[in-house]
Amino acid sequence: MYGKILIKCKMKVLTGMHIGGSSAFSAIGAVDSPVIRDSFTGEPMLPGSSLKGKMRTLLAKSIKNHYITQECANDPEEITRLFGSAGNSNKGINPKAARLQFADAFLVNAADLKKRGGMTEVKFENTISRLTAVANPRQIERVVRGSEFAVNMVYDLEDEAVLIDDFANITRALKLLSMDYLGGHGSRGYGKVAFADFAVEVREGECPVDVNTLLNMLKEVEEYGAFSLQA
Repeated sequence: MYGKILIKCKMKVLTGMHIGGSSAFSAIGAVDSPVIRDSFTGEPMLPGSSLKGKMRTLLAKSIKNHYITQECANDPEEITRLFGSAGNSNKGINPKAARLQFADAFLVNAADLKKRGGMTEVKFENTISRLTAVANPRQIERVVRGSEFAVNMVYDLEDEAVLIDDFANITRALKLLSMDYLGGHGSRGYGKVAFADFAVEVREGECPVDVNTLLNMLKEVEEYGAFSLQA
């Protein structure tokens, strides 16, 4: 059995989000830590690797039921079959291809954001030494609240026996992310996100499970983002 299932949704930024780009050529007085941008449009983007890495880390913590992370090669099988593994030749662990593939996500409401004032904002922050009281100010660029990114993931259908389990773990990872943060400085309130408008399409092969069953599993994620910022 082999096929491909496309998973689509929108990711909405609920609080300013910072996923850093290069500042190697910044002019004097420029923002200390800019966001990563699409080189074609100049608009902020969400690298697929950022979403994949955060989902994998949260899922690994959840399945192990422990806050301490581990080497990816030591992840349990239900994680490595989704996210892959580089393996470990010293331990005789072979590389494993990821069953879940992530695309970079791009803004879908850039025009609206520009009318509202812009796609990014600069957050001024300060760290102060407890011992000397010396201040260290910095400027961090953030993608503004209300930004929406088009998220696309492709699931390789290879084993009917674990299809439901795999989608349950994808759902679980997205739920955890909805209650956590994406990008940097999350403990300061950055990077709260929510997922909505899920769609599931079988693009190749035949799915042994009703697509609506898979879709309904993913739709459980939507209530988590809405809940995370309720008063």
